[in-house]
Amino acid sequence: QVQLVESGGGLVQAGGSLRLSCQASGGTFNTYNSGWFRQAPGTGRDFVAAITWSGGSTYYADSVKGRFTISRDNAKNTVYLQMNGLKPEDTAVYYCAATRWAITRTANQYNSWGQGTQVTVSS
Repeated sequence: QVQLVESGGGLVQAGGSLRLSCQASGGTFNTYNSGWFRQAPGTGRDFVAAITWSGGSTYYADSVKGRFTISRDNAKNTVYLQMNGLKPEDTAVYYCAATRWAITRTANQYNSWGQGTQVTVSS
């Protein structure tokens, strides 16, 4: 399994932007489908976006479509989440995940997870 480390979180005002990065190590990252999930206090871990191992297909939650963009650079073993037009309701811990199975929006189908990075959007 790959090991994942997220970075890029922080505090931003509503309408602002952040770019999250997920650095992978310890495996053949270019064979893994990858996703981003988020978890706000007192809630479950929600799907945000996913990308196939090749980068050829991407998927988004309706709540972020048109504002967030997932991408990857397999040469750098890194997946990114560009977040624009941030809203207070985007406040959460954001997690990167990877799976050798078919790409999915379901958290329990991912078997590698990062430690999470906090994103806080002020109004």
